[in-house]
Amino acid sequence: MDAEHTAKTTAGRVRGATSQRSESGGVTVHRSIPYAAAPFGDLRFSAPAPAPSWDGVRDCTAFGPPPPQGAQLLGAAPWDADTPLDCLSLSVWSAAREGDRAPVLVWIHGGAYIVGASSEATYDGTRLAESGLVVVGVNYRVGFEGFGHVPGRPDNRGLLDQAAALRWVRDNIAAFGGDPDNVTVAGESAGAGSVVCLMASPVAQGLFRRAVAHSVPADMVTVDTARSVSERVAAAAGVPLTADALAELPPEAVLEAVDTVLASSSSRSSGGVRAKAFTCFAPVVGGPELPRPPLEAVASGEAAGVDLLTGHNAHEYRLFTELGQSVEIDDEAALAVTAAGLGLGEGAVAAYRSAHPGASLRQLYAAIQGDALFNEYTVRFARAHAFGGGRSHLFRLAFESPAMEGRLGACHALDLPFAFGNLDTDFALFLLGGKPTGAHEALSARMVAAWRDFAATGDPGWPAVTADATAVRVWDVEDALRTADAPVRALWSEVSFAPR
Repeated sequence: MDAEHTAKTTAGRVRGATSQRSESGGVTVHRSIPYAAAPFGDLRFSAPAPAPSWDGVRDCTAFGPPPPQGAQLLGAAPWDADTPLDCLSLSVWSAAREGDRAPVLVWIHGGAYIVGASSEATYDGTRLAESGLVVVGVNYRVGFEGFGHVPGRPDNRGLLDQAAALRWVRDNIAAFGGDPDNVTVAGESAGAGSVVCLMASPVAQGLFRRAVAHSVPADMVTVDTARSVSERVAAAAGVPLTADALAELPPEAVLEAVDTVLASSSSRSSGGVRAKAFTCFAPVVGGPELPRPPLEAVASGEAAGVDLLTGHNAHEYRLFTELGQSVEIDDEAALAVTAAGLGLGEGAVAAYRSAHPGASLRQLYAAIQGDALFNEYTVRFARAHAFGGGRSHLFRLAFESPAMEGRLGACHALDLPFAFGNLDTDFALFLLGGKPTGAHEALSARMVAAWRDFAATGDPGWPAVTADATAVRVWDVEDALRTADAPVRALWSEVSFAPR
């Protein structure tokens, strides 16, 4: 990059600006650089096509449009029928200059595979860039556009978008001071699910050296399930399940049809406990983009050359029970039905009661669901990767949010403001119950350093998982090194995480 913050990409020159969040003034951000063509018109539901080139210098000082999405979840980006559709773009934060070879971190946002955008304030890469990384935030197709089954089209279009962004990084990141041979792909929640799928996907092989996956969701679907969901969406939209018919629908019509399907679908996890489904989309296992489940793939050594940093938060599911899902549990018998529905045997509730003394029934429910959706799969994936010859480092965030009188605990997404160093966003201020304290800032500094060191060297600062020990770094006001083998883990040993 030159003094005017311009850089040359394979499609043309781009102009960025100094990040307003940079305390030193040394971080430049280029926002919404196209890495693929707008995936609409003749390209609807297709694999990403190359972005058109341009003459002159393209202004990349403002964020562009997010992908089409509804507003079902906290974190949805503003989108309506008038939003432009050129949504396949990425942003680059860098304090390096052309000729440097700084480690690169490519961020894939979460949002249950149905919402989100890299422009969210939580994902601002300035602090990480000041630590020595070149940070890339990626937009990709979500919901039906990204993961809905469309006959004759690839199922995992969102994953293909992410792989296309990684190819852009390989071909262009040197112009921003990044090292194309030292790329880490990172994500949280659905972003972490995307990361582990990319580790197992033929379309992403060789495009990254390391992976960071926070709160990996266990949810993936088979081709048959994806087809069944699409049949319902097409029926709700009043069209046949064909690529041509679906492509004639504007994105807002598809979103409306998906809302209709979700409104008619609820999941019963226990007697008297109902939760409205908020997503019916996830990576599709069984096709060319993802031939087999990531757990199976890494256990067989398919990603042995990729270093992995993964972990979860201690109370993941409380974000949903406290801020969205209505849960009423009258007694432990109802909770036992929930546990049995997840595949846990007799004695599960008693084991959780012993592991969480003093917890309410609501908190025990959240603990069980958190393990089912995130925690157990994350630990199992770390171990599978290690047993498959890869290098895995595991963490758990135990620091608890003081918000809502402490009811959130160490909830889902609490790690994000700390890992990005962004403790002053509206989201962070809510989770921290006000302005950050010195303890908050110190914890954030340690997490930022762990990401930086891992991206640079593959070592975040604590021992890797081995066949003999599953070491876990516990992040808290005072950190600790412990084992992941908690008493309740044995309950999950016979539970399968096969795609649904």
